Amino acid sequence: MRAVLFTMALFVLIGCGPAEQKAKDQQQEITIKENYMLTALKNYADSLTFEFEEIPVERRLILKELAQYISEQRDSGNPVNLIFICTHNSRRSHMAQIWAAAAAKYYQIENIGTFSGGTEATAFNPRAVAALQRAGFKIDNPGGENPRYNVIFSDTDEKFICFSKKFDDPANPSKDFAAIMTCSQADEECPYIPGAKFRLSLPYNDPKEADGTPEETARYDERCRQIGREIMYAFSLL
Repeated sequence: MRAVLFTMALFVLIGCGPAEQKAKDQQQEITIKENYMLTALKNYADSLTFEFEEIPVERRLILKELAQYISEQRDSGNPVNLIFICTHNSRRSHMAQIWAAAAAKYYQIENIGTFSGGTEATAFNPRAVAALQRAGFKIDNPGGENPRYNVIFSDTDEKFICFSKKFDDPANPSKDFAAIMTCSQADEECPYIPGAKFRLSLPYNDPKEADGTPEETARYDERCRQIGREIMYAFSLL
């Protein structure tokens, strides 16, 4: 009995009783969650998690295949490298690459490499960049014909570099990666992706169709949100 009383007194003296320690741990966890992503991006990502029911059943089945591949690779101790591929590597593939990195950050899933490429290189389209900025990403343009954009998810992270390139560019993994085809044209033109360990067709309509029209901004925002919603859903299954 004396030992119990002494222990309780010690907890009181040092201010570290079970209840106090639990409160400290909870506060530390909240602080980590609040700081690990930019506030606007975190709020946008939070909103996407309430929209998973909007994803059609057939799309969810495809996304579950992606989640299963990632899970199997992680369970086997293998690196998880995802290359998102479309024709010009200018819009959809970049959006998917960036959202995959953000989803891994959001769910705190480590050792996920995200990349993108095309069947040809052009430039990361500024309309797609603007849509991602409106979603909360911080993106800086250093200029040039094919800018190497700096994408930031939080104030404490290193910059994430995005630029247009072919899928077999040296900046991307050359083997044991997953090839995620984000447009039907690239999927049809490239029936074989050298080095791919896994291939998945996950096409999105090209927002380019609305370029120069009154619907342009809304179309890019819609595609950004759709890609974000679906990629977030896949990572939520891990």
